[in-house]
Amino acid sequence: MSKPDPRTAPFGSVFTDLMAVATYRNGAWSAFELTPVSALAMHPAAHALHYCSSCFEGFKAYRRADGGIHVFRLDRHLERLRQSARLLVLPEPDANQVRSMVLALVDRCRGEVPESPGSLYLRPLLFGTTPNIGAAATPADEATLVVLASPVWDYFAGGMKPLRILMEPAPRSAPHLGVVKTGGNYAAALGPTLAARREHKADQVLFCPDGEVQETGAANFLLLRDREILTRSLDSTFLHGVTRDSLLTLARDMGYTVEERIVTVDETLEWVKTGEAALSGTAAVLAGVGTLIWKDRDVRVADGAVGPVTQALRAALVDVQRGVTPDRFGWLTPV
Repeated sequence: MSKPDPRTAPFGSVFTDLMAVATYRNGAWSAFELTPVSALAMHPAAHALHYCSSCFEGFKAYRRADGGIHVFRLDRHLERLRQSARLLVLPEPDANQVRSMVLALVDRCRGEVPESPGSLYLRPLLFGTTPNIGAAATPADEATLVVLASPVWDYFAGGMKPLRILMEPAPRSAPHLGVVKTGGNYAAALGPTLAARREHKADQVLFCPDGEVQETGAANFLLLRDREILTRSLDSTFLHGVTRDSLLTLARDMGYTVEERIVTVDETLEWVKTGEAALSGTAAVLAGVGTLIWKDRDVRVADGAVGPVTQALRAALVDVQRGVTPDRFGWLTPV
């Protein structure tokens, strides 16, 4: 059976023929295997199903114009996966093993890495499998690690559309778990996001607990204007995005002034009278915001279009990711 075309299929819905799998039992990780993508056998009492002991990562491999393939910021994503495992008290995989799993999978699936502007989205998933429904206060001592790969196309293949964002005076997740890339945080944001779409025709919710801008359900939030970026300083309440870090590093190198600190709703609404706002994440890289919704009032961001600073900074990072410009930061891992 032929696969759907990644240029038209929903993001993350097409998969390579193979996946990488390793298991943790009796205090040790097994050697990984590359196996056909198929259903996983799991006991219905598995720890992850009852107590949400699971975390994941998301990053991309790119095919360069010369045919070579590299993975973008692999080591930083592996650090974050291991941090998530520690904070959820899951068996922590060795970074070298996960690295080997990712690179072996990409190498075996080289023919399925799309040409630019497509890429191969990579999804390591770690979850507890201990079969014990009485283990609410006990960490999983058995686990499975899977690496999936999904050919995807440019998120903005149809052109960049300015987003409508509802500002919600509530937290996205428990403050100490915001830094963990776990499915529970995304599930917690889903209800408010669907309500925002239904009631305000919003694309996303920007969570603003105590009047302080935090993040959306799936992306970090940046304020931009000519040679200047303002964004929330890092703490445990929200995810430390690798795309966010990459954009800020690149912006500083390009001569931008970058300020990381607490940002209030009032300050944000004042900024967007003339400045830009955008969401950063692996899928879209940097997506411009055209409207903020606060207390049932639409607030237009500058002229309501995707701003020139957002477009220029996104293009600069995409050029690094695709190997068009030199990798001066050591972000690309060849396969």
